[in-house]
Amino acid sequence: MPSPADDKPQPQPPTPERALADTGMPATAPDAVPAPAREPGPTPAPAREPGPTPVPARAPDPGGEDGRRGYRAVFAVREFRTVFVAHLLSLLGVVISEIALTVLVYDLTGSPLLSALTFALGFLPYLLGGTLLAGVADRHPPRRVLVVCDLVCAGCVALMAAPVTPVAGLLVLRCAVAAVAPVFNGTRMATLTDILGAGELFVLGRSVLRIVSQSALLAGFGVGGVLLTVVPPRGAIAITAATFLLSALLLRFGTRKRPARAPGVREGLGGTFAVLRDRRVRALMLMFWIPPLFAVAPEALAAPYADEIGVSTAALGLLMCALPVGTIAGELLAGSVLGPGTRSRIVVPLAAVGLLPLLLYVTEPGVAPAAAALLLAGATGAYTLGLDAWFVAAVPEEQRGRAMTLMTAGMMTVQGVGMAAAGLAAEFAAVHLVVAGAGVLGTLAVLCVVAEVRATGPAAPPSRTTEVRDGADQHVTSG
Repeated sequence: MPSPADDKPQPQPPTPERALADTGMPATAPDAVPAPAREPGPTPAPAREPGPTPVPARAPDPGGEDGRRGYRAVFAVREFRTVFVAHLLSLLGVVISEIALTVLVYDLTGSPLLSALTFALGFLPYLLGGTLLAGVADRHPPRRVLVVCDLVCAGCVALMAAPVTPVAGLLVLRCAVAAVAPVFNGTRMATLTDILGAGELFVLGRSVLRIVSQSALLAGFGVGGVLLTVVPPRGAIAITAATFLLSALLLRFGTRKRPARAPGVREGLGGTFAVLRDRRVRALMLMFWIPPLFAVAPEALAAPYADEIGVSTAALGLLMCALPVGTIAGELLAGSVLGPGTRSRIVVPLAAVGLLPLLLYVTEPGVAPAAAALLLAGATGAYTLGLDAWFVAAVPEEQRGRAMTLMTAGMMTVQGVGMAAAGLAAEFAAVHLVVAGAGVLGTLAVLCVVAEVRATGPAAPPSRTTEVRDGADQHVTSG
């Protein structure tokens, strides 16, 4: 089950570009007709003429036709289109239910604290669910995990909509929805490598889902606000139950059945720590986590900053929108215009300078300069496209679901920590100095992580065999 902040935001030769150069479209056309059944028995080796090993039809070619098609190539995959629509539905369910539940708790209690706590409860369960339940993503068939997560969310929000549910019950149900979110997100990310291959199309597919998530921050709250003018909060929550059910149906009947990546493995927290013990995987996770830890400071302090410089609520809305708009623009530019090699080369430079625009806050700028700085900071988030390719190449396939669950759980957790830390710092210092300080400290932290990523060496490129297998998996009959 995705989160509104789903999914945000380096070594020497052989470079990550080489890893990308061997990846791309699956070896079999996504909508091809499955091969006819044959009698069981050993498969004879096909005879061939001596000479170089032939490459599969539609060999991965990120710099060729599929690379030039960009996002169009992703949407040409029928199964991805299903995942995309399901993602959109469940994402709308999350955003609208969060707004409606916050309003409902305030209506029932009249307490601003409890209302704010209801919204904040989306962060801590992410950490718990991501660490305790991460292994579920690999132990069970991925389609089953995705469908069950959507059904759990539908059941929880249906109970929230019941008039008899007390406030304490609402908060518990909110925690339950947040706890399964990282499992859903991590499983979906790992499944994208089966649907799109572990190369260029995976990177673009992840980019599409991130763009949708950022867009939800802009449109979802507006839709929820309009909806609450028409129906009461419990009615709006009930509507979101239908979006989760529709997502579950789409995933169940619109995606292929695939086996578990690591069936029967019950490592619990030991498996989670095993992922984190891998130095390169750990360093790449930090590259995903550290920039947003500091980048949330201007968003968390947007209202106090607007009050500090004496501007209207309309200006506050501009400050809140600037960062996600910049992120969307950066993603679209990197995914549509830049090739995989270029996206890989700009990971380190963009990550290193991504927080520097926040230094403008030291001058206590007006709305327009501050919004421009946030727009630029958001655009540098395009480094995550290249980083996605490095990450999927570094994680062993049998740990892919667990690793991606941990990564998404950490993304949400660090943003919650960053917001709290920014608010605490603003109790003791001027808001504009806190934001500028976040830019300085964040840049230093990113540079340290970049040095660690470089020290871990190059990622091993996914094998061509893996790409061929992933393409073949697209034609397993659903069951």
